[in-house]
Amino acid sequence: MEQLVILSKLEQEYLLHAIEAALPLQDARQFFLWTQGQLQALLPHQVMVCLQFGAQDELQQVECLHSTVLDAELRHRLSNRDDGLALRLAQYSRLGGRMPAMLDAGPGADPLKAGHGLVPFQVALRELGLENLLMHGSERLPGGATFFVMFGLPHRPRPRHAYFMQLLLPYLHMSLQRINRQQTQAKAGTLARPVSAREAEILHWVREGKSNEEIGLILGISGLTVKNHLQRLYRLLDVSNRAQAIARSMALHLFDRPPQPLARAA
Repeated sequence: MEQLVILSKLEQEYLLHAIEAALPLQDARQFFLWTQGQLQALLPHQVMVCLQFGAQDELQQVECLHSTVLDAELRHRLSNRDDGLALRLAQYSRLGGRMPAMLDAGPGADPLKAGHGLVPFQVALRELGLENLLMHGSERLPGGATFFVMFGLPHRPRPRHAYFMQLLLPYLHMSLQRINRQQTQAKAGTLARPVSAREAEILHWVREGKSNEEIGLILGISGLTVKNHLQRLYRLLDVSNRAQAIARSMALHLFDRPPQPLARAA
């Protein structure tokens, strides 16, 4: 049976203050100040990595929040977009790992208590010089999912810490979603020019998994012409491959409107 958690009067006050302060958060700066203030009062930690996923499970955003100077290598290994520890933990949770979850890798920690799926992460924590973590994430949602990992709690995480994380998850999720929308809107205005109708068509078929040659046949142009369009799109979107172009286009809501079909080239 799950352990019953009874909050002290002080914990109730900290929780209420954290929730009240989270409601009006609008931008990344306010979110950072909240994580280093009211959130720290309830759940002190060294580093928190926040991950934002899109509706198609693509990774859209990674934020690594800390109030002290963090070694660049440690930051990279925790929050790298390709294989960072936070991303691997999120992938584990999506394969059925029970959430919220906590992991102790400090002196005297029992590997058996980590659970079979978390033992490799316990080893990774020790290699990074971190003693524990606490993590939780939302389910897959139409507007995208979020995942949060707190590294380096000053004391070994206990069920009450996981309970606090569970109570605060909706506010963490909504705040990160709000910030992501704001940043997406800001980025949309930074494109050097609008995406042309032809480029929008090509992006549509790229997302459908078509090759350059297949897109050329559909649009009545050569595969080389499709490739040239894609190269211009990569520069415009500031990406380097098809997968990144799709993810960035989704973040910019370029697929929200169906592309206007163009006449086939003669």
